[in-house]
Amino acid sequence: MKLSKKILNRLNAITDKRPSTVIQHIIKHGYITTEELASKYGYEHAPRAARDVRERGVNLVTYRVKSSDGRSIAAYKFGDPVFVDNKISKVGGRTALSQALKKALIDKYGAVCFVYLQPMEERLLQIDHRVPYEIGGEQTDNIDCYMLLSPSANRAKSWTCEHCPNWTIKDIEFCSNCFWAHPENYSHIAGREERQIVITFSDNEIEDYNQLISLVGKEKAEDKIKELISDYIKK
Repeated sequence: MKLSKKILNRLNAITDKRPSTVIQHIIKHGYITTEELASKYGYEHAPRAARDVRERGVNLVTYRVKSSDGRSIAAYKFGDPVFVDNKISKVGGRTALSQALKKALIDKYGAVCFVYLQPMEERLLQIDHRVPYEIGGEQTDNIDCYMLLSPSANRAKSWTCEHCPNWTIKDIEFCSNCFWAHPENYSHIAGREERQIVITFSDNEIEDYNQLISLVGKEKAEDKIKELISDYIKK
């Protein structure tokens, strides 16, 4: 695809590291694969990198190609038109809004991960839409449309949402009742009738947990912890 000078200028105006890396690679090579994102740039979570580009208003198309070892993998290229919804004009505003949102959320809820309920340094917390942007769109009218997440919780949420059937169905109400959108009040976890308890180990408990894993393995250790919790509740 031949890009006009105007489009190139708009693409080059996106300077945040991850989306800029993806954009510049596509400008140079015409597309970028999930294999290249991981091996060349260290982005193991390709959908997150693609999302960062799309949130800047860039129309990124996903298709399938063959990897270096013959597997079918995803690749991304610019769509036609390259920009949609004129979101690029909002990039600066979104950046400023993110800082205001973060402060408002911390003022209201404290510097804590909404999923793991773990206090963290403010600089480490990340803002995310409760209902994924790809499903619910932009929701800037209410800070409670957003949540604070630790980096690991954000990665876990992204992976789960992108592998949920609702990723293609796009039912906003379905997402609104999910653990990953409202861990404080939910009816399902990505469509499964489950409840989740997040356990944080600290101080000497960490060593105890590591010893349990070394003795029986991680999966059996988790099963044992579930058994202990169940026994405690029955008492």
